[in-house]
Amino acid sequence: MKNIEAHIALNRFGLGPRPGETERLKADPKLWLKNQIRPKQLVPEELSKFPPSEETFAMIHVARMTSPRDFRSTTRGLYRSIFAEEVLARAKHMIRTDLPFAERMVLFWSNHFTVSKTKWITGPVIPAYEREVIRPHIFGSFSDMLKAAIKHPAMTSYLDNFNSVGPNSSAGQYRIRRKGNKKTLNENLAREILELHTLGVNGGYKQKDVIELAKAITGWSHGGLRFKTRAKPPDNEAVNGRFEFREHFHEPGQKEILGKFYDQGGVTEGLAALDDLALHPSTARFIATKLVRHFVADHPPKTAIEKITEVFLRSGGNLAKVSETLIDLDEVWAEPLTKVKSPYELVVSTHRAVENINPKRDDILLPLRELGQSPFSAPSPQGWSDLGNNWISPAALMTRIEWLRRYARRIPSIVIPSEVLENTVGAVTSQETRDGIERAPSGDAAIAMLLASPEFQRR
Repeated sequence: MKNIEAHIALNRFGLGPRPGETERLKADPKLWLKNQIRPKQLVPEELSKFPPSEETFAMIHVARMTSPRDFRSTTRGLYRSIFAEEVLARAKHMIRTDLPFAERMVLFWSNHFTVSKTKWITGPVIPAYEREVIRPHIFGSFSDMLKAAIKHPAMTSYLDNFNSVGPNSSAGQYRIRRKGNKKTLNENLAREILELHTLGVNGGYKQKDVIELAKAITGWSHGGLRFKTRAKPPDNEAVNGRFEFREHFHEPGQKEILGKFYDQGGVTEGLAALDDLALHPSTARFIATKLVRHFVADHPPKTAIEKITEVFLRSGGNLAKVSETLIDLDEVWAEPLTKVKSPYELVVSTHRAVENINPKRDDILLPLRELGQSPFSAPSPQGWSDLGNNWISPAALMTRIEWLRRYARRIPSIVIPSEVLENTVGAVTSQETRDGIERAPSGDAAIAMLLASPEFQRR
């Protein structure tokens, strides 16, 4: 039983075992997980060397003000340098880390508050967004994480709030009067806050609430866009990429969201609305459902959802207490192998299994592109799917197997297949899988068969 619990702790809560970890965890897998819950999360050393998002955004917008050619070349350069290098450093950290539960929570919450490089201008700053918004709050306050995410320039750019103008604001009246542009309000961010970040699609909000929340966050932008495209800023003004509240964009007057009135107060209207949304019962249930789906099964059991919902509400969205409750759920430990690994989980757990702690860029980015999960490139604000049938089709499975075959051929011969098997999936391996690996014609074929096995492909 302890072997299976160690397997679940390492794979469902973690990112797969490194050599020797399964044996070390047998004594108390739950304690190992709970010891990783630290409200004060430090940025890993490997990632702390990268520039803050405001510096990167400033470079982008200085180029944008100069010429379209400079804008394109600068952005491409940032993709090749800052973005690609931090994506690789992030993967290496997850392969080497002794705190894989914390890293899984980074992946979960980064996906919940998705910002994707499908919006070209946001791409270079997304790793910094994760570093600045997600990592500090994974075991902190959900409300604090929500506000940090919505205020971040990556989010306001990705969902077009940086240029959302209240129709009755001074800027809105100018646009209507001079340009005849009556559509100044952008609802994208407000809609996703309600549908994807807090209440959920069935959370009880109406279109009126979307509009009112959109008005409450008009003016939430960043300093890099204060000046017109290709118009250089005055010499005494520095372009920055920090959050900036633009008062002349903000819709004046009282707002009503979900039946509650928010008096005119500039930036505080939106902050107060986010605080209330963070603690709404629909938000608690929506977050609980997503967490249980991620950690238990694609079809999350209602009993587990109820337990997480209750703790979320009682604790005021304290994610450390929510995480502890997740670990204590009976449903989590009842059955192994209920979840299919996403491509990112598969790639990281594969490197961990054979202790390839210093992979090259193509060892990470190439298979992820082939498997359909390039980092920070979710196809929509909904993020990557957490359902197995979206990752395992016959064609997708063949792509996984082909990559694993190529990868296994490059693994050093000192890696012993039987030892990797016992450390990774020994507690849950079928006799059929064992027999197949034992009959493999070579060591690399045995490793490939192990990594492609149903037991390794699931968590």
